[in-house]
Formats: sequence, structure tokens, C-alpha cells
Amino acid sequence: MIQIDNAIVSIDVIKENFKCDIKKCRGLCCVYGDAGAPLEKHELRILKKIYPKVKPYLRHEGIITIENEGPYVIDKDKDFVTPIIRGKECAYTVFNNGVAMCGIERAFADKKINFRKPLSCYLYPVRIKKYKDFDAVNYDRWNICEPARVLGNKLKIPVFRFVEDALICKYGKKWIEELKKYASGKPNSGNALIE
Repeated sequence: MIQIDNAIVSIDVIKENFKCDIKKCRGLCCVYGDAGAPLEKHELRILKKIYPKVKPYLRHEGIITIENEGPYVIDKDKDFVTPIIRGKECAYTVFNNGVAMCGIERAFADKKINFRKPLSCYLYPVRIKKYKDFDAVNYDRWNICEPARVLGNKLKIPVFRFVEDALICKYGKKWIEELKKYASGKPNSGNALIE
């Protein structure tokens, strides 16, 4: 593991490769799981604010779910998450030729909003667990992402490079530069490699 500021990063974030292959996985990360996408507290206000502009991009089932449950809910672990439709896909999921996509991200692409999507989605396959004194930054292996591992290995794209922009959103440019130094074998002495 690597410690950079208050984040402890699994070495797999550097060593493993990943590149979404949407043609093969069909966006199933938006459909499967036991809860919606984890949300940061500041994102709750954003989801409320942007909903009117995102609504035209959503399916009827998603609109009904959001209008009945709200733009976010609390899951069984007492965490804020996006609502899901009948125990399945995220309420913000839309389908294009059988491929699941994010309605929020489509509104962002059309410049209707300036919020891309929840950070947990943007960061995937990196998952961050917050503890009292540090964040644990881990690579999440999910069987539906096997095509992404195959493509990532073929193209030699490390996990951290695949989610670099999202990591910058979370921790800043200085933090990602330090992670890159670790990846290249030239870390700053101010941070630590934890065996």
C-alpha cells in the first residue's frame, strides 16, 4: 500500500490494468448491485438542483422512482445512494441500443449541467472507503468488468490512469502527481510505502 496525504492506496491501483469496454459489458455496472451509486454529502444538494435538467433524459421508470423516493436515498448501511428501480438498475440509468448509460452524464455531455455524474461512478473501478483518520483507496474487482481487464491489459492502461480525472476531482493534481511518481518508482520522501 502507498500513503499519500490522508489516503492509503492499494498497490493494485497502480499494478492492475483497466479500460471499460462498453460494447462488451453493456454498462452492467449501472444495472447490477445491491444498492444505488454511493454519494458524497455535497452531491445530495447537487442532485436536487440538477434534477429538472436531467429529467428529460430519464426513462419513465426512473422519473417515477426519483419522484416517489427522492433524488437520493439511504441504503441498508445508512449511506446515501442513488435510488434504484425495483431493486435493479440505478434510477438515472438510460438505455441506448441495449447499453446502460447515465442520464446525468448525457445531460452533462449536452452542456445542460456542469456535474458529470456521482464521483463513485466516475471513479469506478476505484472505491474509496472513509475511515476516521484516512481514506482507503482500493481497486474493486467485479466479474462483470472482465472485458475491461482484458482491454486494459491489451492497452496497458493502469487503473489509476483510467480514472485519473476522477482522482484529480477527489484529491487534486498534486496528489495524482505523487501517485504517478510511485508508479514510475520515484516517490516523494514526504509520503510512505506501507508494506
